[in-house]
Amino acid sequence: MNLKIAVLPGDGIGPEVILQAKKALYAIGEVYNHEFVFEEALMGAVAIDKTGNPLPEQTLNLCLNTDAVLFGAIGDPKYDNNPNAKVRPEQGLLKLRKELGLFANIRPIKPYKSLLDASPLKREIIEGADFTIFRELTGGAYFGAKTLNEEGTHASDLCEYSEEEITRIAHLAFKSAQNRRKKLTMVDKANVLETSRLWRKVVQKVSEGYPDVALDFLFVDNAAMQIILNPKQFDVILTENLFGDILSDEASVITGSIGLLASASLGEKNALFEPIHGSYPQAKGKNIANPIASILSAAMLLEHFGLFKEANVIYQAIEKAIEFKVVTTDLKSDSKFGTNEVGEFVSNFIFSKDDLLYFNNDNVSIGQSTIV
Repeated sequence: MNLKIAVLPGDGIGPEVILQAKKALYAIGEVYNHEFVFEEALMGAVAIDKTGNPLPEQTLNLCLNTDAVLFGAIGDPKYDNNPNAKVRPEQGLLKLRKELGLFANIRPIKPYKSLLDASPLKREIIEGADFTIFRELTGGAYFGAKTLNEEGTHASDLCEYSEEEITRIAHLAFKSAQNRRKKLTMVDKANVLETSRLWRKVVQKVSEGYPDVALDFLFVDNAAMQIILNPKQFDVILTENLFGDILSDEASVITGSIGLLASASLGEKNALFEPIHGSYPQAKGKNIANPIASILSAAMLLEHFGLFKEANVIYQAIEKAIEFKVVTTDLKSDSKFGTNEVGEFVSNFIFSKDDLLYFNNDNVSIGQSTIV
């Protein structure tokens, strides 16, 4: 298979972690005879600094004319800490989602057995948890009309949804539930918000076409609590943009690190794959950022194009890296390994899994095996 992939490294640790994802895809291409052509472009704070625009037209045109987008991270303290900034890195990401029609964000949540003790939650609570969050991505308050009076004392953000916007992501979520444990939980705030009441009405209507899927509803405040108290009760969670943004980040504590979670953003024609973490500017250039989420986003890209065997090899590589504790310090405080070393382990595993026979699990250190 030949794929042209737009690569948007972005800001902070984005370039470092996305490099490791590219290494994994390069190895997959070599081993399984696929050709992945990467073309990089500016986005985020780095794009603002160089062009004044967080999403330059050249970048947007590239993304519109490639098979998929591999995205790093965006954000910079000089914009985050300036409430008066007129142009922000996040504006570029929101525009990209809108222009590509990426209406569905899919975030799998499943802890690794070797890292159950890395989570702040008790092992008995999280062991066996396995659910996916479907977050609507191009509607709601993030994209509604925004106002601020001249005095800067009164602001508003309009949250609005149409039946069509809800229906299209609901179908994706129900189809996913059919292939899992056949349960879908709709999260909203229907006791207060009119948009949530519309969500319930539409989702109930869509559910009639999926009689094999059990449907239940939770208010978002209760859902936030239940994700911590009993995450194993969930199979597929469906929710709107703002709630999905918050809940999916909260759910990262189940895995032990936000650096372990990848996501896919899908539209009718386009697809974007990214880690869910931010740009973590404090770690920039220090070789300490966890690249696993970025590498897993590459695996999700492969799955999107039907390359399930190839994606599974990446999943195996990540499992083995965690088993052998070839991880960054967010997962093991005294780890000797950094961003690049984790990426090298994964790519070398893809090239030759047999080399693991010579890997000394009792004395893991750089240079003492054919893997690192």
